[in-house]
Amino acid sequence: MRTPLCAYSIRFFLMIIVTGIAIVSKAQTAQPLSITLENFEYPYPTQYIQFAAENQDLKMAYMDVKPSGQSNGKTILLFHGKNFGGYYWKNVIQALSQQGFRIVVPDQIGFGRSSKPDIHYSFHALASHTKALLDSLRITQTTIIGHSMGGMLATRFTLLFPQMVSHLILENPIGLEDYRIYVPYTPLDKSYAEELKTTEESIRKYHQFYYVQWKPEYEAYVQAMAGVKKSSEYPRYARAAALTSQMIYEQPVCYEFTYIQPPTLLIIGQEDRTVVGKAKVSKENLSKVGQYPALGKQTAKLIPKSTLIELPNVGHIPHLEASERFMQEILKFLK
Repeated sequence: MRTPLCAYSIRFFLMIIVTGIAIVSKAQTAQPLSITLENFEYPYPTQYIQFAAENQDLKMAYMDVKPSGQSNGKTILLFHGKNFGGYYWKNVIQALSQQGFRIVVPDQIGFGRSSKPDIHYSFHALASHTKALLDSLRITQTTIIGHSMGGMLATRFTLLFPQMVSHLILENPIGLEDYRIYVPYTPLDKSYAEELKTTEESIRKYHQFYYVQWKPEYEAYVQAMAGVKKSSEYPRYARAAALTSQMIYEQPVCYEFTYIQPPTLLIIGQEDRTVVGKAKVSKENLSKVGQYPALGKQTAKLIPKSTLIELPNVGHIPHLEASERFMQEILKFLK
């Protein structure tokens, strides 16, 4: 007996659905990566500086990109956020290099291609490591662009070494408020256990929160984090992640903005509601934290030579979500 044509159609339709699901699933499954991302593509070649800290030999990775246009003799230093390495600055590096800038992009210790030691992490130490890098490159003055956690580091670096910073640019920096007020303290061992429990899906959901509208190209940043989950050394990576979370929580910079000396540009995506430890904030306090429209204005009043740029309908990462406007504002500020 012949199978009715409609039955074939139904089977074919179901086959397409199943195949489609398989393809999507495969596309969203992270490939194994080392915890120092040697097998993850960076936009430019990385180099290393070596030094010792707490009786451990460490390697700090960085990209040093020469101007692709006529050199203007100036350097820009890019500080990444907590859930990234220097790789996500690709479009910014390209645009600034074309304008004649030399671009230096370190992966801080504990991140990206740099070492993942079990040490006491501090913004003071990360700033000192970065100064050692600049000294090795014979760079005496630079503009700093710091995103998210990189904004906290950029603030600390500027306070420690004001003579080295000609301009400071803070892109949706975390630490515009003291998280200790609303976020309950989490012991290090518990934070470490939570890091071990992360999944590719939980990482993706966290990244989706960064943007007003998710785009396929953002998936690469999910893969970078999810891929290291499949490394046998992932516990060491997770330990470093827990330690840097503790650093952010315990070392606020928001009480020192008034001491910043260089001209400062604040670029704030108005839809950002990032809070470190947000899941632990009580429901009654959620509306009091992570309010970037208010935090941007508040911080601009504290920094003596500040300019505030508010980007409507933009989330936590303007240099990805509104790259053209981001670059326009930076070049306008630097000129």
